[in-house]
Amino acid sequence: MIYTLTLNPAVDRELRVPAISFGEVLRATGLRIDVGGKGFNVSRALRALNVESVALGYVGGHAGDLILEGLSRLGVPTNFVRIAGGETRTNVSVVAPDRHLKVNEAGPEVTREEELRLVDRVRDLAGPSDWWVLSGSLPPGVSTGIYADLIRIVQGAGASAVLDASGPALAAGLEAGPFLVKPNAAEASELTGLPVETPEEVRKAALAIQGMGAAHVLVSLGRRGAVLLDRTRALVAVPPLVEEQNPVGAGDAMVAGLVFGLSRGLSLPEALAWAVAAGAAAASLPGTAFGGEARVAELAHRVDLTPLP
Repeated sequence: MIYTLTLNPAVDRELRVPAISFGEVLRATGLRIDVGGKGFNVSRALRALNVESVALGYVGGHAGDLILEGLSRLGVPTNFVRIAGGETRTNVSVVAPDRHLKVNEAGPEVTREEELRLVDRVRDLAGPSDWWVLSGSLPPGVSTGIYADLIRIVQGAGASAVLDASGPALAAGLEAGPFLVKPNAAEASELTGLPVETPEEVRKAALAIQGMGAAHVLVSLGRRGAVLLDRTRALVAVPPLVEEQNPVGAGDAMVAGLVFGLSRGLSLPEALAWAVAAGAAAASLPGTAFGGEARVAELAHRVDLTPLP
């Protein structure tokens, strides 16, 4: 089974505008509302690929009810901890043809009791050969080391943990030795203090991150694709050109594509091609939408894989 964990989910509101300009009123020409949060995005992308996953995390208030209803309509099973004292956040994207802005709320306060309740739930579910995707920011009140604790729990039970986080939560999670981490270029640079402009620079940063505890490192580079470092080699994956509509969620689709491939027994290079293709497919769609299996498979065949020396 594949499990996704979103500690700080959101309702995503996308407003489409003809152009983004500051100091004046922008009038939306379209509105889209999606279930948001990085782990939920992974579950939604997996659902588009005809793979089941169970989504875990915190929900609260009316926005939390919207997330429950939205995931249910999409056919994604859930196993949530409901928080008593807050409302699940709402994130807003303003999207123009040539650029976009995204504003994320901090999220509601989570109590220590609620944190431990979720940890116990993960402990009860973790089992051999499962995949756990741990994604996103931490809501206020949750300890920085929660990802590290959860990685030790699931991998101690024989599962594989994929971590997609940033800042102190990422640094702490690395100490637990996750199977794979997926920073983007900015997160990799912040974590290591190294530049990540060229593929060779990305490889050096990935090596440094691997030295912090991760067995595998996947650095996402937006429309330039990704670099994957395993125990013996580094691969650059460049996607085919697509007409970009909204890149929000493309990194989560990349994680979904990778876990999709690995859970089906594909090699790391094959899974990397699916990862980059899934990210490209998502970026070519409006809102935080995700490509289906046929579309991603077609793009995966056109991903350019090149080993780095």
